[in-house]
Amino acid sequence: MSHTSSSVPVSVAIIGSGPAGYTAAIYATRAGLDVILYEGAQPGGQLTTTTDVENYPGYPEGVLGSQMMADFRRQAVRFGTTIQNATVVAVNFSVYPFQITTDTGVTTQAKTVIIATGASAKWLGLASEKRLYGRGVSACATCDGFFFRGQEVAVVGGGDTAAEEAQHLAKLCKKVYLLVRGEKMRACHRMQQRILHTPNISVFFNTEVEEILGEEAVVGVRLLDKKAHKNYELPLQGFFVAIGHQPNTGLFTPYLKLDATGYIETIPGSTKTNIPGVFAAGDVQDSIYRQAITAAGTGCMAALDAEKFLAEQV
Repeated sequence: MSHTSSSVPVSVAIIGSGPAGYTAAIYATRAGLDVILYEGAQPGGQLTTTTDVENYPGYPEGVLGSQMMADFRRQAVRFGTTIQNATVVAVNFSVYPFQITTDTGVTTQAKTVIIATGASAKWLGLASEKRLYGRGVSACATCDGFFFRGQEVAVVGGGDTAAEEAQHLAKLCKKVYLLVRGEKMRACHRMQQRILHTPNISVFFNTEVEEILGEEAVVGVRLLDKKAHKNYELPLQGFFVAIGHQPNTGLFTPYLKLDATGYIETIPGSTKTNIPGVFAAGDVQDSIYRQAITAAGTGCMAALDAEKFLAEQV
């Protein structure tokens, strides 16, 4: 069944297609609800940019992030989810049923909405970073690491993401510099141990990136040693940014309550937002755990919350 007009409101509209969105779709369709899911610009979400997922139960040998999301998607389709390869460009939560408009120009009405738009990579904000993006600057080692095989690269960041990116690149590159702004890394202990025991990774603490060097392609980076108050340059061919994420909440700011860092606030113990009938799941409302399994868990919660909301409307 395809929804091209807004004449009949759909029971559940899901915006986003990572573990949270697909899990919500699986639960909602199995409950007999009419579900439409908008995949957005990055079908499968952030997980499609990671290689091996080793910590998701049920995949004892590990699984490629993209494969795992393909599995989730297939399961959602099997139960009857209508998947739209479209990006939502506008919502109206001040009317009921809610209105959702996509980049294809179609507006759909929905009795409930589950927001699962995730979070996107943050950038340093340097002009050189923008200019050299795709010419040696990247925010995804697993997407672009292959291009730097046998070369020297840097990763900026100190958390789990940065540690994972560095680990991945170390398998491909001659040398990896991990540039950490603070005195220590924020990555979990196991990740830090891995980094310290990888011979071709060097960690630089108290290091600020001032400029990425190169005209047509990255040739190096200018750094500031914050302790010595000294500038120096490091020659390299690749520069990877791994400094955290920004929740994708721009569309919803006129309607929903956000916390100080821009994540959607949900009522504790639920996925309910400040608007009855609108729910939020996954990384768009979780700045703490940000794991595939917690996203999937809140996707399940959102579907159950939506089902309960719809039952109470009758």
